[in-house]
Amino acid sequence: MNTLEALVSLNLIPQIGSVRLENLLKYFLKPEAVFTASRKDLSSVVGEQIGESIATFDVKRLERDLALAKKLGLKIITLFDQEYPQVLKEIPGPPIVLYVLGNIACEDNLAIGIVGSRRASLYGLSCAEKFAAELGAQGVTIVSGMARGVDTYAHRGALKVKGRTIAVIGSGFNHIYPPENESLAKEISSSGAVISEFPMETVPLPMNFPRRNRLISGLSLGVLITEAARNSGALITADFALEQGREVFALPGRIDFNGSTGTNALLKQGAKMVTCCNDILEELNLATTQAKEPVDTIKKQEIACGKDEGLLYEHISNQAVSIDALVEKTALPSSQILNLILKLRFKKLIKELPGKQFMRN
Repeated sequence: MNTLEALVSLNLIPQIGSVRLENLLKYFLKPEAVFTASRKDLSSVVGEQIGESIATFDVKRLERDLALAKKLGLKIITLFDQEYPQVLKEIPGPPIVLYVLGNIACEDNLAIGIVGSRRASLYGLSCAEKFAAELGAQGVTIVSGMARGVDTYAHRGALKVKGRTIAVIGSGFNHIYPPENESLAKEISSSGAVISEFPMETVPLPMNFPRRNRLISGLSLGVLITEAARNSGALITADFALEQGREVFALPGRIDFNGSTGTNALLKQGAKMVTCCNDILEELNLATTQAKEPVDTIKKQEIACGKDEGLLYEHISNQAVSIDALVEKTALPSSQILNLILKLRFKKLIKELPGKQFMRN
């Protein structure tokens, strides 16, 4: 058994984390020496129960885990590898190993986490996408948890501007969760990475997600919570961020909306209120990096159309707007606006909302 195999094996034993690994290495010096040690020595370091789990470890579990990782094209990075993110080594209890689909790059040291409710409103979703796109266009890597709702929109916002994004999942790669985001995971891996600290066959149990959240904040300079109720899991990420010395940002929400009680509470407690991308960049003293083209510039180039189509697009923003309002703003007849809307929707530049309202896609 080599060092990688020994560390993966230790990671397959649920009771062993970085603290117990450190204790084992202080005594046995090398990870592989742990699996040739006597029960007596193991018990003296980690106790009888965990010592027995190590002594009776079935190597077939290791072989299956490695075979599944190879089949899915994953890399396994250990705590002692050079590719292991330096920022993660600095947090309490860093993962022993990371399973990685895609690549973690040096530019990912400049990263912001964006998280929020799985059942977010249109406001929370559109803000997550907007901020991710604007930060991604500035060369900032977007980190999130690939969950339904805000997380998904954050990843998609970064992908829209061809920015880098990292998804941290709360299960093994053999059980991507939620299952409808399997295709999103592949997209992310081509523009960043999907990572997990969990062995390949770990199912998405509720207890896994707080562990996942600490890695989202751990990989980031700061975390933006776009929308969260008082009991939202996104607030756990904010707690980890504070514990790890990261900045916490929050968007203000309506005082009569339950989905904003968590973010508004964070603002009362001292989180940085954010109303635009520059609020985050200025707070972190981030000079404008090698910015990709702004989102609006990309959109205008994609239109490549006559002036009426461009005029209509200028009057459709990230806020829902009705056909009557567009008639008033553009002075174009409603029949022509309906025709232009069809063209813009065909180009996937705008989307229709309930009540015949429209906003930028």
